[in-house]
Amino acid sequence: MKPAVGQLYGDRYRLQLRIAIGGMGEVWQAEDELIRRQVAIKILKEEYLSDPNFLERFRTEARSAALVEHEGIANVYDYGEDSSSAYLVMELVPGESLSRVIDREKRLSDVKVLDIIAQTSRALAAAHARGLIHRDIKPGNLLITPDGRVKITDFGIARVGDQVPLTKTGQVMGTVQYLAPEQATGKASTPATDLYSLGVVAYEALSGKRPFTGENQMAIAMAHINEMPPALPDSIDPRVQNLVLSCLAKKPNQRPESATSLAIRAEALLREKRGSVSKPITQPPLDPMTELITTDTAPLPRGPVVWPWVATLGLLGLITVVVLVAILSEPNTNQITPTQSPTTTETVEPEPTEEPTPTEEPANVLLLRSDIIGQDLSQVTARLTELGFQVNAIPGELIPGDDPRVRTVYAVAPTGSIPVGSLIDVTYYVGDFGDIPAEIPTETPAPTEGGSNG
Repeated sequence: MKPAVGQLYGDRYRLQLRIAIGGMGEVWQAEDELIRRQVAIKILKEEYLSDPNFLERFRTEARSAALVEHEGIANVYDYGEDSSSAYLVMELVPGESLSRVIDREKRLSDVKVLDIIAQTSRALAAAHARGLIHRDIKPGNLLITPDGRVKITDFGIARVGDQVPLTKTGQVMGTVQYLAPEQATGKASTPATDLYSLGVVAYEALSGKRPFTGENQMAIAMAHINEMPPALPDSIDPRVQNLVLSCLAKKPNQRPESATSLAIRAEALLREKRGSVSKPITQPPLDPMTELITTDTAPLPRGPVVWPWVATLGLLGLITVVVLVAILSEPNTNQITPTQSPTTTETVEPEPTEEPTPTEEPANVLLLRSDIIGQDLSQVTARLTELGFQVNAIPGELIPGDDPRVRTVYAVAPTGSIPVGSLIDVTYYVGDFGDIPAEIPTETPAPTEGGSNG
């Protein structure tokens, strides 16, 4: 039977208002007459009830979704079926879908998108821990509550729909725009599949358009497989661009290591942006190392604590050289300026300005993950700075302080042929103590603030 206002399901769920229609079924607002609670009920379309394999997958997914308990996932309350229907009873989430938000606002701010990435990633991490892959992350399946919380929906029907071939006649998928390359080629989905789809969602929210388009579903799927996404607008923070584009890597093993890792990176940027305290790291004229830590403003460390001492020693060394030059300039200037200029005391001063010849470096540098991953943060930062890149050191996963991986880099983006001067994100393991510079002990509570919903 077709759903209609006033119909009763399971002798307790009275349909009140149809909320949405999809390729697999309908979503209704209903009242649980047993306990007087408002719920959402998803009702599978009649044409799928006659397929026992399809129906069994629906049952399995309903059970799986019910196993995941997380504030970022709509709760599953009940499941039922009879000869004429199959339905899933879920939490009725107030608010609207992200697709409606994007339709209304066109483009969202960096902060809003980072918040969505962080919250969605945390929820996906809970699902992945249960072995459940959503397979249909898209704006229509992310609900935004009035207070800014994100709720993932459609863990049931969405995965069932993913099993239906793209080319099935008359099949309305509606998800090919967010399809990962491995899904489009028929390969197995993994947690990285959800991260790719989330990257497409974030790209669309930031730019107001999807990264891949085409005349039909097959053309869009082929674009996911073969094409690179267009550049995001220059107005978007390069670090946010890097984060989103890292999710859109064609190969799953080149995307963020996990949903948790992605959440940590998004939360770190979000804390910084909400505080409006730090800017992208740039190379100063005197000593690049001294600017890689902004301990007076940054909420979390940008680099090793020892660097300020290195910078200090460097300054002392420079002063010593200048003093010696001043003393020795009269007796013999040839030691300092091999050009034998008669104005020797004036040639000492411009020497630092003759150094910056690295501007003649090639336009692009090949940056490989294998050269970065597993290296100490200090070595990585020094190497990238030497190559002419800007470095954004992101405190990542928290591990025991005595773990040998502390301060080891485990993620880098972007990689490949990168223009000199680009901003490179490097994420490193953080010890549970002793890894926060003593200069900013008051900033320790920052992670708690970053975890709050926007």
